[in-house]
Amino acid sequence: MIIFRYLTREILLTMSAVAGVLLLVIMGSRFIRYFANAAEGEIPANILGSLMLYHMPGFLELILPLAFFLGILLAYGQLYLNSEITVLVACGTSPNRLLTVSLVPAALVALLVGIFSLWLTPAGALHNELVLEEQRSKLDFSALAPGRFQEFGSGRIAYASDVSEDGERMQEVFISERQKRNDGSPESVVTRATQGYQSVDPDTGSRYLVLEDGERYSAEAGRADAERLEFGTYAVRLARAVEAVETDSAEFATTTTLMNDASPEARAQLQWRLGAPLMVFVLTLLAQPLSRVNPRQGRFAKLLPAIFLYVAYLSLLLAAMDAIGSGSLPAVIGMWPIHAGFLILGLGLAFNAQRKGMSG
Repeated sequence: MIIFRYLTREILLTMSAVAGVLLLVIMGSRFIRYFANAAEGEIPANILGSLMLYHMPGFLELILPLAFFLGILLAYGQLYLNSEITVLVACGTSPNRLLTVSLVPAALVALLVGIFSLWLTPAGALHNELVLEEQRSKLDFSALAPGRFQEFGSGRIAYASDVSEDGERMQEVFISERQKRNDGSPESVVTRATQGYQSVDPDTGSRYLVLEDGERYSAEAGRADAERLEFGTYAVRLARAVEAVETDSAEFATTTTLMNDASPEARAQLQWRLGAPLMVFVLTLLAQPLSRVNPRQGRFAKLLPAIFLYVAYLSLLLAAMDAIGSGSLPAVIGMWPIHAGFLILGLGLAFNAQRKGMSG
């Protein structure tokens, strides 16, 4: 029992450290991309935290198997380096006993990965897609900040001294844009209005910016004449109606829905979700014998080959998922031969380790 607690603690602590680093890297990359979109006015900054939170299950679904795999390699590698395994062998601990100990935390990690892959990841992906689609369908000034010149599509530059909290009404509006005359020549158009608001045509779904009490100037470079128009109300179409997001994609479907769907895309997504927790056990079988290193080699001696093995495993699964979704690989065969192949490889390595002995 003491050995079990000690080894489990070493594995989980190392896994937590690796998972933390990987999570920071992946989340940082995604946050930078979202932050750039927010800076360009495509999405409001106040939803960034929500987007990252709902992305977390998807991140952890991919990170935890790799982190657990590396956790076993690094934790057991350190035990070999400190000759602690030699002591365990002298006390009668066999490689099979060590593998049995490793499978207990593996079951915990596989349970977490299963919860993420089967429920939380698709739910989070659907939530984020709906939020982003809602932002895309909102009126274009929803991301404008008052007192700043910002671009908001079709080459338009807009400025408003004040914007309401819902982003629909503006004060002291200034808009600069490039248009074409009837003869095809370009012209610069500047519009100024005391206030403006946005509306959606209920029949067509097109979005309009309605300006009140203002002036509109149009001029062409190289020409001495210009046009000036005073208006009480002036409407500018911002964009046509956009199609709703395809939320019936297999990526966003619940696992129960996928089980009742015989389409290739649903079969591919279902096999990926079911295979994610299975992957944890296969990686455990691979990691335990691969962690055995000579003290002279150091704990990182087999780390690079093990990572290449993991990358090959994951790449084959992703390629199989694409092949199943496209119909080029029968769903009956699916990803299971890949899991079976690496499972046999892990059992072979474990058998070889048992035959040679842990310190051999």
